[in-house]
Amino acid sequence: MRLLLALAVITVLTASETASEMDATLAEWQPVKMPYDSTGLTVKQRQMVEELVRASQDLELIYWKQSDPEGLRILLTTKDAKLKRMLMINGSRFDLLHENKQFAGNEPFRPGRQIYPAKLTREDIEAYVAKHPDQKAAIYNPLTVLRWSDSNEPGPKKLRAIPYHLEYQWQLGRAAGSLRRAADLSDDAAFANFLRLRAAALLDDDYYKSDSAWVDLKNPRIDLIFAPYETYLDDVLGVKASWGAAVLIRNEAESAKLAIYEKYVPDIQNALPVAAADKPSKAGQATPLEVMDSPFRAGDLRHGYQAVADNLPNDPRIHAEKGTKKIFFKNFMDARVNSVILPLAKQLMRADQAQSASGEGYLAAVVLHEISHGLGPSYATVGGHQQDIRAAIGPVYAALEEAKADVVGMFGLHWLIDHGALPSRREEEYYASYVAGVFRTVRYGTAEAHGRAEMMEFNYLNEKKAVEYASGRYAINYELMPVVIAALAKELLEMEATGDGKRAAAWFAKFDTMPAELTAAIKNVKGVPVDIDPISDWPELPRDLAQR
Repeated sequence: MRLLLALAVITVLTASETASEMDATLAEWQPVKMPYDSTGLTVKQRQMVEELVRASQDLELIYWKQSDPEGLRILLTTKDAKLKRMLMINGSRFDLLHENKQFAGNEPFRPGRQIYPAKLTREDIEAYVAKHPDQKAAIYNPLTVLRWSDSNEPGPKKLRAIPYHLEYQWQLGRAAGSLRRAADLSDDAAFANFLRLRAAALLDDDYYKSDSAWVDLKNPRIDLIFAPYETYLDDVLGVKASWGAAVLIRNEAESAKLAIYEKYVPDIQNALPVAAADKPSKAGQATPLEVMDSPFRAGDLRHGYQAVADNLPNDPRIHAEKGTKKIFFKNFMDARVNSVILPLAKQLMRADQAQSASGEGYLAAVVLHEISHGLGPSYATVGGHQQDIRAAIGPVYAALEEAKADVVGMFGLHWLIDHGALPSRREEEYYASYVAGVFRTVRYGTAEAHGRAEMMEFNYLNEKKAVEYASGRYAINYELMPVVIAALAKELLEMEATGDGKRAAAWFAKFDTMPAELTAAIKNVKGVPVDIDPISDWPELPRDLAQR
């Protein structure tokens, strides 16, 4: 009870977000149930799933602490069902579909969310680090939050880098307990080992051992994404990771279909249009591909853009030593294709090409997208020295990496067709499905990394006449697509290889604005949601939150 009293606030819709505007925005998100099907699971496995969900609910709470504590306070106290839904969709009080426009509360949007002090900029940090080089590693560490020193301390103010395991100690300790209990219930010794290693990592921020064990898992019946991996919340340095979780149950039949892609990963890496030094060999590395249903997701996997796949972990050491694991969320992918992509294609694309777009074609593009997150350079080379690509590129990195994965993925699909691994008769289906997916994603606007990435891709394709507007619909030039895709892949791979943040920022500044023609076309779309709003069988937040 004490916590709820402490969290009491007055919920206020901002003048810029009226009730009718909120209704219109909510209509863009189609509620879709993601039921938990426990068929085929043993009693112990079902108990294990419950523990994994409890741990994920604690990560959801941490995500809100990173993203928008005021939004969390409103979520816990408001009686307005529409406002609650709006908060859950966005994971904050800021509308992702409208360039982070504030729709509730008092505190304005902060590019650094709650990971950085208010008003601290990238330039401020660079100037500070120049004076305090001994603090650079901690300040740029993806797993620290930054705070100013206490004003009562003598001397000039200092930035403090607080490790995640200390900043979120209470929630992480509880989540670790849930993971250990889940491990005790598991009949899969390798998965149990991973869970115990991950529980330990929560308490010291060292994820290397547990990431390595996770990639080594062989066809687990139940799996788990559970870590601070992505950097979508960080618009200051572009390096701070936010928390995300997904409970996963294997889809055996669909997983078996992906073997063809795994076989050719080293060959696609070698074929990339970038210098040989910037494409380290993938020979001998495992590339696990899992098709899973996810009955519960939390943190950055729950809010905003509803990912249908993931390529993890992000640690370049794991990339170099073992590769990555690609996970495809079958229930989320089916919902996206059927609710958004195919209906959108029918309204925006030339009829015959819209007819070519398909769920299987889209899955192929997504599979190669996730594979391609692990392709290209592992590090940037800046001034003759290796550097983490995220840190070198800066805030635009998230959009750059998403675009690279898209474009290199389509490059890879063409390579597979050219080399007889996939049938040539399906090439038009793949391109049509990819472009249909682009139309879906650009509706997010450029406040979100995937939307910014695909807006850039669309404008480049349009400039090079690989996709053109005519007679009220967009049409693909199938002959030009492979050439244009290869040229764009080269550009994006070189940006990452050189760590040239200024080049990347200038590129996106040129190409990430929606043209008037497309704006008008999208405005005329009727009855197609922007994305799905998943509804789980479990509460989003811990049941006993009010007792904290």
